[in-house]
Amino acid sequence: MKSTIKKALLASALVPCALSSATSMAHAADLRMSWWGGDSRHVATQEALKVCGEKYGHTIAPEFTGFAGYLEKLTTQMAGGTEADLIQVNWPWLPLFSRDGTGFADLQDLGAVDLSQYPQADLDGVTVKGHVQGIPVSTTGRVFFFNTTTLEEAGLTPPTTWEEFFGAAEALRDKEGEDYRLFNAVSESAQLLVSLAVTQKTGKDLVDPETNRVAWTPEELVEGITFYQRMVDTGAIQSRQDEAAEGNVKLYEKTAWAEGKIAGSYEWDSTYFKFSDPLAEGEVLTPVPMVTFEDAVTQGVYRKPSMLFAVSKNSSNPDAAAEVLNCLVNEPEGIDALGDTRGLPASKVALDRLEAAGAIKPELLKAHEIMMASEGPAVSPFNEHPELRATFVDTLEEFAYGMVSAEEAAGYIIEGANDVLSQFD
Repeated sequence: MKSTIKKALLASALVPCALSSATSMAHAADLRMSWWGGDSRHVATQEALKVCGEKYGHTIAPEFTGFAGYLEKLTTQMAGGTEADLIQVNWPWLPLFSRDGTGFADLQDLGAVDLSQYPQADLDGVTVKGHVQGIPVSTTGRVFFFNTTTLEEAGLTPPTTWEEFFGAAEALRDKEGEDYRLFNAVSESAQLLVSLAVTQKTGKDLVDPETNRVAWTPEELVEGITFYQRMVDTGAIQSRQDEAAEGNVKLYEKTAWAEGKIAGSYEWDSTYFKFSDPLAEGEVLTPVPMVTFEDAVTQGVYRKPSMLFAVSKNSSNPDAAAEVLNCLVNEPEGIDALGDTRGLPASKVALDRLEAAGAIKPELLKAHEIMMASEGPAVSPFNEHPELRATFVDTLEEFAYGMVSAEEAAGYIIEGANDVLSQFD
């Protein structure tokens, strides 16, 4: 692995019943599990390992730390074949540890793991060259949030198409004033909206999994960049220059957001309360279905595993590790112990169990359900490679400042992305 790639990946650290038989299919084993997290996750995971170990007659030694330093430690262990039997892995790290699909044990070969609890689209996100390299512990994705109080006061409803979106943006300013904006989009959010537009129009993710190169043509990306510029030109979003003049304040810290003068955004479903909590009393934030083009090929949802649990290919007892893994994510003992300490579970049986127990706030559940019900192509972890993302975001900013044309920006983004991808051939 080239040092530049390793440095870039290290930089990212700064960013229906389950199997339930108590009869173990594997001999009693001494196992290890490694993960990162905070205190609540550490306590919950140790309890889950205890009850799951007791259920199947295994002992599991915990190895936990904070996020800082975890990637470096795991990289060293993987290089020496000394990693734990069960490993928590950040999704964007898959290309680093399993370029050809053989970095971890293939869960399709371990019968104890109930893969039927996961949508195929979610399994696709952790599959490399046909090998399932882990279980998506939780699934997150981008969702449209609108301040329905602001919209209702202006006689509007949340848009369902992009033409409705632009019409609502104009109507909102006409009725409430020029200091009102329908939407927020800067930096990474702007980049993801460009990607959303191209994906909806083409049905393709940024990265072609077959060629490991950018799937979009320059013309397709130009159309997405032009779409972003239309948002600025029509006043639907604030310009990059105006954002900078205000100090590039985070959306949930803006007075305009709290007062309802910015009426919507495109955010992770799991961050609902980060954006709803700052709103003034009486303001209601509502997650809504994807806004799409009338001729869209797909809704283009950006959905990904937030992290995965993997079984080491070097484990001396992979069957025992698989039993514990399945217990953690698909069986009552593990589900109850872990709760939502790693987000809303990707496992259907786990999510249903927590929902039935009233352990999930309804607003968060609604946002999650919208995200899960939306469709789109499998998203490559290369979308979040730090060098690739930086190239996309920085070039889009240069375009916003008039330093490059849409055609030039598209060329720079595709060339830069392909340079990163070629390092993983």
